Amino acid sequence: MATIWQQAISHAQQLRRHLHSQPELGWQEVQTAELIRKQLDLLGIPWESCAELGTLARLNPHGDSKPHIALRADMDALPITEKTQHSWVSQNTGCMHACGHDGHTATLLATAAWLKSVEDKLPGPVTLLFQPAEEGGHGAKKMIDDGALQGIDEIYGWHNWPAMSFGKLICPDDIVMCGNGTFSITLTGKGGHASQPELCRDPVLAASAVTMALQQIISRHLSPQQAAVVNVSSIEAPSAATVIPDKAVLGGSIRVPDQKTRDLINRLITEISQQTAASYGVDCEVNIYPRYEATINHAHQASNLRAQWQAEHGLAGMDTDTLVPIMASEDFSYYLNEIPGAFALIGADDGPDHQSVCHSPLYDFNDQLIPLVTRLYARLVGAPLPE
Repeated sequence: MATIWQQAISHAQQLRRHLHSQPELGWQEVQTAELIRKQLDLLGIPWESCAELGTLARLNPHGDSKPHIALRADMDALPITEKTQHSWVSQNTGCMHACGHDGHTATLLATAAWLKSVEDKLPGPVTLLFQPAEEGGHGAKKMIDDGALQGIDEIYGWHNWPAMSFGKLICPDDIVMCGNGTFSITLTGKGGHASQPELCRDPVLAASAVTMALQQIISRHLSPQQAAVVNVSSIEAPSAATVIPDKAVLGGSIRVPDQKTRDLINRLITEISQQTAASYGVDCEVNIYPRYEATINHAHQASNLRAQWQAEHGLAGMDTDTLVPIMASEDFSYYLNEIPGAFALIGADDGPDHQSVCHSPLYDFNDQLIPLVTRLYARLVGAPLPE
């Protein structure tokens, strides 16, 4: 049994590096889906497609014991040009696995291999969800709409987190990651010669004022104890040194713990932008795009996940320093809005090679997490472990 385990982990680590070298954006994970399905075929695990590029793999499907547990991995990469020097660097220019979804997928494949080897000892049915398009593509929602949770009683997932020490885990009983949204603000004025600003209505000046005003929403409209973010992340006003343009466009994002806070921030973004723009004689159009809701764990499943982790790592395996909720967002929230489950963050930082944050062009997944999380997944479904 130990040999099967070692082979499963070693193979998964090799697969992870292959996946890293061949990243695909959300709803484009054709080769990734083919690789997953080929691996499942080699293991003799039946599968079915879900939301076209997603895959549902079934183990012990006729098991009578409850609960029927699902384990999830995301598959998609990001539109980022990689700057690492690894031999497994991305071969797809402008696209890289900068968030570790290659590692999440490889870990679930390692779990598939191990669970198949002990399938006759599983107490209940297990479904493995390989999901496309987590990075803003609402892949979880499409999976649910296509029946991914049919018959499932509980679901578990995780995310590697380079900002935490290696092997440390966070899995609170309630909110673990915030909801998010994006906004676009178009400011339209009257362009002209830079030497005659009195004849223009300058959208760049208005954009600067709007930016400063929006950045004060959190500090002046929310309690200091409230977890939320408003971030203006881009200003576009193409022009020349002697030209005042007609238009400037602001882009940014929000992070919110709940719908009440989202509604307040969205209203303030619109009001403040329009009123500030008006004071500069500039027209203003605000578009706000909701993305994901907060990822909120169910207490019983979160407690179970922590207990299974502590059975391996003790209390020393728990992160007590990182504040939650994390301000990043996850579409795992869709699953938790439908059925009980829990989502964990697990630290990846074991030195300089694994300290670059997610979404950095220098990021790389820590392969040493694969055996740790595979053991966690095995424990969650009640599978035996190697000595």
